Amino acid sequence: MDWTAWLDYRFMRSALAAILIITPLFGLMGTMIVNKKMAFFSDALGHSALTGIAVGVVCGVRNTNLSMVVFAVVFALFLNQIGSRSTASTDTVISVFSSCSVAVGLAILSKGGNFSKYSGILVGDVLSITDREILYLMAIFVLTVVVWVWGFNWLNAICIHRALAGSKRIPVKLMDNIFAVLTALIVMVSIKWVGILIINALLILPAASARNLSVNMREYHLFSLVFSVFSGVLGLVLSFYTNVATGPMIVIIASVIYFMTYFLGRRCTE
Repeated sequence: MDWTAWLDYRFMRSALAAILIITPLFGLMGTMIVNKKMAFFSDALGHSALTGIAVGVVCGVRNTNLSMVVFAVVFALFLNQIGSRSTASTDTVISVFSSCSVAVGLAILSKGGNFSKYSGILVGDVLSITDREILYLMAIFVLTVVVWVWGFNWLNAICIHRALAGSKRIPVKLMDNIFAVLTALIVMVSIKWVGILIINALLILPAASARNLSVNMREYHLFSLVFSVFSGVLGLVLSFYTNVATGPMIVIIASVIYFMTYFLGRRCTE
């Protein structure tokens, strides 16, 4: 079998370029999401995409990507605001918002039996990405790297101890909002090719796998990036030869890596 035959197709080369941009973003952001114990946050943002599309349909916005992004940013900031004031746990607040957004989105989009034309967003299709959309991903990638270099130490301090970070004059609320908006942008820009149902898994699994093996912050980020990119590229190649959707295949590989690192990590600590 010729394992390089897939490179002969232009749509596969474009998909590879997208994977090489998306997966490092997921690997990088996933580490902070896991540290902040916000595994449900990206899931709720993914679900809010349905509501974003629905709001765009109601308001007559033709560009569904624009309505998704705007709604997700507002949703993320509102979620942060409520979560910081609510007496309930963060997971509970996120779950409530996620359930509500899905219900509202499905109710509007399914009216008149028209949901079928939006069902593709549930699984995604990275093979349909265009050169212009790759440029959008690249812009988000550059923005993420800039924010990461500028604010990583502050974000990490907030993860370790919010009150102590505040006492050191770190703008905790501002950094929380910046992180939420950045996560919303990454999720919404990627969701068309990754899919609502599995985008959370792609954010969490590489970081969780890295946490099983790493002994310091440098290893944590390095392993997360490597696992994320490896899962993405191998998943893309295997999906070509097995005729399976790319997103689910990437998640399957990332899941295998997680279980391997879990048992390997346990053996190393015994």
